[in-house]
Amino acid sequence: MKQNLIDQLNEWHESDEHQRIIDSLLTISDEEQDYDSISLLARAYTNMGLYEEALYHFDKISEAGKQDSLWHYRVGFALYYLKRYEESAQAFSRADQLDPGDQYTEYFLTRSSQKAEKQKREKLRLSKKKASMARGESVNGKVLFSDMFLADFWEDSEYARESYQSELPTDELIDSIEKELGYKLPSSYIDLMKQRNGGVPNNTNFPTKDPTSWAEDHIAISGIMGIGRKKSYSLCGDLGSQFMIDEWGYPDIGVVICDCPSAGHDVVMLDYRACGIDGEPEVVHVDQEDDYEITFLADNFEEFIKGLVNDEEYDASEEDKEEALDKVAHGKFSPLLEELCSRVTEVDQVEQKIRTICTQICEEKGNFSFQADKLSYLMYDVQFWLYTKSYPDTSRDQYVAAYPKIIAFGGEFGQGGYAPSFITDWLDVRKKEGRIIQDHGIIRFTDSYSEEVINKLEIA
Repeated sequence: MKQNLIDQLNEWHESDEHQRIIDSLLTISDEEQDYDSISLLARAYTNMGLYEEALYHFDKISEAGKQDSLWHYRVGFALYYLKRYEESAQAFSRADQLDPGDQYTEYFLTRSSQKAEKQKREKLRLSKKKASMARGESVNGKVLFSDMFLADFWEDSEYARESYQSELPTDELIDSIEKELGYKLPSSYIDLMKQRNGGVPNNTNFPTKDPTSWAEDHIAISGIMGIGRKKSYSLCGDLGSQFMIDEWGYPDIGVVICDCPSAGHDVVMLDYRACGIDGEPEVVHVDQEDDYEITFLADNFEEFIKGLVNDEEYDASEEDKEEALDKVAHGKFSPLLEELCSRVTEVDQVEQKIRTICTQICEEKGNFSFQADKLSYLMYDVQFWLYTKSYPDTSRDQYVAAYPKIIAFGGEFGQGGYAPSFITDWLDVRKKEGRIIQDHGIIRFTDSYSEEVINKLEIA
């Protein structure tokens, strides 16, 4: 392939014009196609989210790619997002053998292996559940909640009353909500809502066997949606179940019943896949941050409610918090972050300012992670300002690729992983707000917002 074409394709790649790459490479005759052109075509399909098409083209050069770690990595990446985790793990394992020590390969190899095991367990569990229901075996989910249990179940707060709690539902309302949702609601859920129709429980954590974007061993909820339409966080409210499915892309497997502290990036759902629309649904956690990964929580709603535990159950994480605080106070910056900080003249002791903000994050969360909260958005702002100050000709695609090298995979002062959609969501928000502008594929802060970020750093 001619060098001038390669340069043009790389320019389009940097400016996220992947369709132009595809259109250009598809004009090349079969005789002129080579390993590089097919590899770049497959990469463009991957960047468009067309993973099956990407694999089709990667397969064309599979013989030549046997000893190419990048070929195996890209194949593994496509397989990962097709949720073919066992095959993905095999591809990343081979890439790791050919090029040991690459942090991205190691990260995806670990994640693929974990997800492959989980996928096998889930397939077996659903199969057993469907077989059990086909035999007509009863599901425990009909026991009512006792007055003693309910006495201290709900938190009494103005926020809960304003956002979640509706008037007690009538049978007519229940029937209309079920028809609108297309699912029969569990009797245990209806019973709880007839005591108080939506709200925030005192216990908001539920233990898990598998890690999620929230924690290694549990998930957290913000509240339980009531039966109604008027409150934002009710089943058919403006932030209710159908909204989360239609607008946020959650799988259409049932009913969203709980929102979570991540501001929409994970939810708890009633899962009707095994039981059908009139059966007793399971309760699952769905993680938008992990490509809508589904994690089983409980056999039924009653089990889920009675399994909720208080924050104090996870106070053992105090050691993790102390480790995180020590890391952000003393951990060595990544080479890229050191480089970026060395070029700052606008803020005195910028390194210490960054450590101060990250210390606040660890104090609030108990761990060193960036999500969708105010302080995390400040750190997204800081990293973007630092990077584009040193590299002013940066495209969106370039920044997304560079981001993990700043802090996410930053070694001592690092997080050991990150959720890419948090970064792209932040970029979209700042662009919509007019704080990030794009000109000929190059993205940057407006001058006024750069000044605002500098001021926030100075007072940190």
